[in-house]
Amino acid sequence: MPKSKTIYRCTDCGYESAKWNGKCPSCGAWNTLEEDIPLPTGNRCGNAQRNPVDLSNQITALRDIDTTHDVRYQTGVGELDRVLGGGLVKGSIVLLGGEPGIGKSTLLLQICQYFGKSHQVLYVSGEESAKQIKIRAKRLQVNTENLWVLTVTDAQSICDTLAVNRPDIVIIDSIQTMQMEEISSSPGSLTQVRECTNLFMQTAKQLDIPIWIVGHVNKDGAIAGPKVMEHIVDAVLHFEGERNMSYRILRAVKNRYGSTNEIGVFEMQDNGLKEVPNPSAMLLDGRPQNVSGTCVTCMMEGSRPILAEIQVLATKSGFSAPRRQTQGFDYSRMIILIAVLEKHLGLFYGTLDVYLNVVGGFSLDEPAGDLAVALCLFSSLVDKPISPTTTAFGEVGLGGEVRGISHIRRRVLEAERMGFTRCIVPQSCLQELKGSTYQIRIAGVRNLRQAFSVLQKDTQTKETKTD
Repeated sequence: MPKSKTIYRCTDCGYESAKWNGKCPSCGAWNTLEEDIPLPTGNRCGNAQRNPVDLSNQITALRDIDTTHDVRYQTGVGELDRVLGGGLVKGSIVLLGGEPGIGKSTLLLQICQYFGKSHQVLYVSGEESAKQIKIRAKRLQVNTENLWVLTVTDAQSICDTLAVNRPDIVIIDSIQTMQMEEISSSPGSLTQVRECTNLFMQTAKQLDIPIWIVGHVNKDGAIAGPKVMEHIVDAVLHFEGERNMSYRILRAVKNRYGSTNEIGVFEMQDNGLKEVPNPSAMLLDGRPQNVSGTCVTCMMEGSRPILAEIQVLATKSGFSAPRRQTQGFDYSRMIILIAVLEKHLGLFYGTLDVYLNVVGGFSLDEPAGDLAVALCLFSSLVDKPISPTTTAFGEVGLGGEVRGISHIRRRVLEAERMGFTRCIVPQSCLQELKGSTYQIRIAGVRNLRQAFSVLQKDTQTKETKTD
């Protein structure tokens, strides 16, 4: 019997090679070539003669497709439903990734309690035994009678079982432990992960059963296995956060049935993950008082406004080249803001180390946080604190001007709801705020010099009241 030919495929760019190399000749990535088996020649288009197949009877007009029936399952967790776009779509396949111990299996086992009230749930585990799952379910207080456990790793047998039993919802934990006997490579390899995911996708579509798949991540933070796995599934959710911190952020990297801008915030407690319906209060908890270099801004995560605290420390450097370091903010953007302050306002940071941090582990990746960062840089340099009831948001241009931003009304309302009394916004955004009455005082500024003048007036007013 002839031996099947083996090739090596790059998991980053898809480059194929007849022999293994430590470095991909195409993209230059290291240790990305993994063993794969090419498709038989007869399966390639134009290389084999086949009888034509007429699928005309399967063509359906778009207007005739019925969508009146409920096509989503509610998970019972509002934060998860928000990220999914309103719930779990029937017949979809969702990939949930994250660091080990971040809470992937915990979250899926918790939603089984809600699903079990009216649906049959099958939990397939290739990593834990049935007893281990039972112990974890007791800790999470999951006691539904409609939860069934299957501890196997053969993907084809799992799909055959689904076709016979027809559960309403299926959970696969994890895809790296699944394997197909027809493939000689070990579980977790490029070929096994890709083919098993493709098999589960076909099963989900044919049986109209939603399938959750748990995926591990590699040392770079990307989901382990071939990148093509993310193209097969309908949604890719990613858990973010540090294991030694209690808060977790669930973010949609891909979602065919909803927005990828929404996030869900959770807190890890002794009895599982709990929703955080008010992330702003969580991020602002424990703010320092009368400390220079801190200011609050409002960022948009999808349709949700979230207040986040920015901290900047500018201190005398002990090195010939001052250090610049950021956490949760673009490093290059901070360097540009420092250059703008030096050029247009005459400030000097040439001999100072500058450290910037966005509290809570959030990443501020929109330009609306530029104004707050500039105010923090100024406050830390002159060592004068910003009023704790002042918030600011706006984009800063290279000429020192403050440009308009989107969703200004939602940001102002969120700041007002959280008890702030002063809001510094771009002058061009005041037109959008007309026609509504706000309890918060709104100051429109055209450039950074006007924004600093507002801070100085607040400081002088505070000192006058103290005297």
